Amino acid sequence: MKYLRDLSPLLLLLGCWHPARAQFKEEAFQQQYNDDVDSLGRDTTDVLFSFKEYFGGVFHKRQSRIGVMFAGSTVFVGFEQIQNKQYWKLPIVYGGLAGTAGAGIYFRNRWKNEGNPDFLKYSQWCFWGTGLIYWGTLFDGVYNYRRDIPHQAGKATLYSVLLPGLGQAYNGEYWKIPIYYGLMVGAAHYMVLNNRNYQRYRMIYNEASAEGSDFTIMNPESAKNYRDIFRRYRDYSVVALVGFYLLQVIDANVFSYMRDFDLSDDIAMRVGPAVITDTPVYAMTGTTPISWNNTGVGTSAVGVSLGLRF
Repeated sequence: MKYLRDLSPLLLLLGCWHPARAQFKEEAFQQQYNDDVDSLGRDTTDVLFSFKEYFGGVFHKRQSRIGVMFAGSTVFVGFEQIQNKQYWKLPIVYGGLAGTAGAGIYFRNRWKNEGNPDFLKYSQWCFWGTGLIYWGTLFDGVYNYRRDIPHQAGKATLYSVLLPGLGQAYNGEYWKIPIYYGLMVGAAHYMVLNNRNYQRYRMIYNEASAEGSDFTIMNPESAKNYRDIFRRYRDYSVVALVGFYLLQVIDANVFSYMRDFDLSDDIAMRVGPAVITDTPVYAMTGTTPISWNNTGVGTSAVGVSLGLRF
């Protein structure tokens, strides 16, 4: 009898071997849980960008995600318009980019050769035009991506990336726009102010610490101290500006996903007093009773009930 008791775990394991083996068949690890009709169904371990997906969307073999389309088109300019089947825009995009960039190089060379400051100004305007056309091309691609879908979180995110506050407008949260712009404008103001003071005290320090200098307005140690302080404040302002910019991008993304979250009146919580009865469902009896005197006998107790309605 003793040996039978010692061998009982082994006998139990052998008895359960067949059903356990059926539960862990090789096919169980090869099942696909994505919907067959969704060719874009992915796990969270998928890469953020795939050239196969991107060029598959460009050549209309599959529908690539908006983030993949946008990321690839930052390098392959105009491919967004190809994916959106708006081929007529390509001459405008490439012609505008080539024309403004070529004019900028032309005026820059004339400025170098002739020294006329007007040519430098013209060159800068042309290059600004090149950047504006590039930005407009990306924005146009995002705007025209699958316009049959009423609301897309990817669009809200990229709108805020391209133009701060536009994602909030897309989500219908217009009241957030002045808040974010106030924060970013304030950070930009202090960045410019602190940089101006940094440059000022840097110049004073260089003059005061130069060999043989007779600069007496401020000693080099004080100038160096002020220079380092305003440089640190300038760096803090840059971090704040970038942080507020990223915050409004994250805000547009999160609240776009939560746009359809149910906040109706059917969701309610009720808290009130209750009597916990001496039943196996609500209380334990015997050695772990619910009682005031800890006598070992299960008795009723007074408590609080919490009810949630969805």
